[in-house]
Amino acid sequence: MSQARRHLRPALFLAAVSARVATTGVAARRGLSAWPAPQEPGMEYQDAVRALNTLQTNAGYLEQVKRQRGDPQAQLEAMKLYLARSGLQVEDLDQLNIIHVTGTKGKGSTCAFTERILRSYGLKTGFFSSPHLVQVRERIRINGQPISPELFTKHFWPLYHRLEETKDSSSYVSMPAYFRFLTLMAFHVFLQEKVDLAVVEVGIGGAYDCTNIIRKPAVCGISSLGIDHTSILGDTVEEIAWQKGGIFKRGVPAFTVLQPDGPLAVLRDRAQQISCPLYLCPPLEALEEGGPPLTLGLEGEHQRSNAALALQLARCWLQQKDYRGIGELKVSRPSLLRQMPLAPVFQPTTHMRHGLRDTEWLGRTQVLRRGPLTWYLDGAHTASSMQACVRWFRQALHRRPRPSRGSEVLVLLFNSTGDRDPAALLKLLQPCQFDYAVFCPNLTEVSTVGNADQQNFMVTLDQVLLRCLAHQQHWSRLDEEQAGPEPGEPTSSLLAPHPPEPRSTSSLVFSCISHALLWISQGRDPVFQPPSPPQGLFAHPVAGSGAGVLREAAAIHVLVTGSLHLVGGVLKLLEPALSQ
Repeated sequence: MSQARRHLRPALFLAAVSARVATTGVAARRGLSAWPAPQEPGMEYQDAVRALNTLQTNAGYLEQVKRQRGDPQAQLEAMKLYLARSGLQVEDLDQLNIIHVTGTKGKGSTCAFTERILRSYGLKTGFFSSPHLVQVRERIRINGQPISPELFTKHFWPLYHRLEETKDSSSYVSMPAYFRFLTLMAFHVFLQEKVDLAVVEVGIGGAYDCTNIIRKPAVCGISSLGIDHTSILGDTVEEIAWQKGGIFKRGVPAFTVLQPDGPLAVLRDRAQQISCPLYLCPPLEALEEGGPPLTLGLEGEHQRSNAALALQLARCWLQQKDYRGIGELKVSRPSLLRQMPLAPVFQPTTHMRHGLRDTEWLGRTQVLRRGPLTWYLDGAHTASSMQACVRWFRQALHRRPRPSRGSEVLVLLFNSTGDRDPAALLKLLQPCQFDYAVFCPNLTEVSTVGNADQQNFMVTLDQVLLRCLAHQQHWSRLDEEQAGPEPGEPTSSLLAPHPPEPRSTSSLVFSCISHALLWISQGRDPVFQPPSPPQGLFAHPVAGSGAGVLREAAAIHVLVTGSLHLVGGVLKLLEPALSQ
């Protein structure tokens, strides 16, 4: 089939749907439901999530993305078709004041900082991000809060039925995949709830990402770039930078943080090609100069880069809207840094300071202190983010209150998914010198019946357990190779002040997060108090001996990392209120 013929049918269908939507009058142009919402008296939130889960075709979708990596326009044309079938046109999205943010590390935190700063000005904000940690409705937020189960259900069913009604048996006119559907739903929610602005986090990519259907964002941002999703984005950080720079739009200001020379040059060239004004953010220290230091709601030195980008994005949006309180400009450096204009250096306002201080973003450098247990949660899943995670974790250990007597135990809970290199991530964790390394899938329970938010139809239990066993093997090999810290490498602050000696870390694999937490906590977490474990669950010799060590320890420090989905499952069990 010729290329022209392949594109003919979807193009004709798009025209047909567009004509149908046009007959509904002004409602669609205002972002209102174009077709009457069917009554769903028995359809509750969990029913909506189960229906959404039937669209979990990410594996097939990502394979399509890989094949069309050099043709991002094909991805956007498909998204336009879905948008038209949903009752909206691309022009309707122009009504939204959108801040569009991408990157491979820190883009979620940057969005969280930006949204909280602007909300501190009294603005009604929308926020679209991924993935969710506990409930899927976390991905679409109004004023910083996940939309309610009722609001989720209210918007879900009309959209779902519209798309069902307009599909056919062909591959061209089908239901959108999971992330595409949620992107469409977010646009509908933001339009109908009449938000003042929406902060939209790009999914995996940039140029081909379905959020890139946004053609007139107010401002764009690119957080730190590194190697991630190589099968989709490219094998080098320069290729990845080209993809991420695909969100640039002609005449729309964009900001980025300091990057290595290669990707920074790619971003600069891509911006120049389409006349996009691109600015490099000055470090946070430059904005603090002459004033009190800025307090960040998110821990970790790497969050300062995300906060610096967020301040520029927020100030740029406020400036476009003629807000008076946008921060007094300081004397700006006139020179070009790395042949790129430097973003304004200004004095952050009280609103900006409060926004940075009050930012919350679950699962990112988050600490839960519960009796003798301290849980350190960070969804790091790339080499650069894992390095930042380890720095934060070790600094947090250094500041910890020390027990007057008794031992301290250090535990790693880890999993990784997708095409990431678990051996590389685990090697970065070795200097922490854990007493125990625990591996489990991103499943809260072995069975997810009754828990639709945690269902994943793209993998089987056997597949995820085999991956966990492979993680354990990687860890054992690294443990055998480790002859002690490298010269100049600080030793674990939990070790006695003697010259470090090589030691072995005991490791275990559990079939789900619940079983892993049962063993780690040994009933000592005041909130996580599940029923007794199944008989024989901890019969393994390491589990038996370790249980005694954990029960007698004065303090247990647990780092949960490697996957945001793992962190989400842990949060679901440790913080039951998040599921309500």
